[in-house]
Formats: sequence, C-alpha cells, structure tokens
Amino acid sequence: MAYWLFKTEPGCFSIDDLKKRPAMTEPWDGVRNFQARNFLRDQVGVGDRVLFYHSNIAEPAVVGLAEVVRAGYPDATALDPNAEHFDPKASVDNPIWYVVDLRYVEHLQKIVTLERIKQNHLLADMPLVKRSRLSIQPVTEYEWRIILTMGGMVEGMKGQ
Repeated sequence: MAYWLFKTEPGCFSIDDLKKRPAMTEPWDGVRNFQARNFLRDQVGVGDRVLFYHSNIAEPAVVGLAEVVRAGYPDATALDPNAEHFDPKASVDNPIWYVVDLRYVEHLQKIVTLERIKQNHLLADMPLVKRSRLSIQPVTEYEWRIILTMGGMVEGMKGQ
C-alpha cells in the first residue's frame, strides 16, 4: 500500500462531489501532466490511500480521505472530441493518459491547510511544501500519519 495526495479544484470536483457519486466512487480523469500520468499508470494501485486536497482556493487544504479501488487504465475523456480533456494525439492503441478510480472514505475532522502543513517542520520534505505543482504526489507513511493527526484523525483511516 502506498500513500498519495491528489489535488483538485473544489469548483470542478470536490470531496463532497465524490461522496455523492454512486458507490461514492469516481474515475480520477483529466490528468494532463506526464509525471502525474506515470504515477497513475505505473504506481498508484488498488488499496492505496489518498489525501484529498482542495487547491486553487483562498485556503488550500487537505479535506478528506479516499482509497484507490481500481488501478490505472486509459482515460476515455482523452478519446472523446466532445470532452473537456480531449487529446487528439491519444488513440485506443496509444491512450497516452490514464485514470484510477477513487472511493470516498471520510472527511477529516479538521481540515489541514497548506499554511499549517508548511508550518510543521516534520512535513518540510513533502512535494506539496516544496511547491510542486503536480496534481498527484507521493506521500510517505510518516507524512500521512502526521497529516491525519493534524486533521483530528487519531485512529487513522476507517478500515485501516
């Protein structure tokens, strides 16, 4: 099992949107960065844990937890000319872009803002703190546990 931080703009897709989906599950599509794509295609696996991060807002923050329930597979939105994330270079034989399916687990008891993360010297090595713009970032188990503690989740994640 691995740990990840997935960024999303809540105006486009929020943790509440994920919770409202059938089976509280949704494909994480639209990733159009090769390094993030490589994570989805090659490393993110079933059972991996995800910090759900709201970005590009006044107070960016980790707001909840999700779990990967389906490993990487081709992103169909890249093949659909009517889709927002269409890529004319993608094809069935060369899909280029990948998705994973995420399932909502729970909201944090207290959101963990980027400001609070930056103030915690134990999290100084997180890609998020180092200003990584990647929408998908690896998180160590140590960092995961610190963020959960900061979020009031003393016992960790449900089912863990």
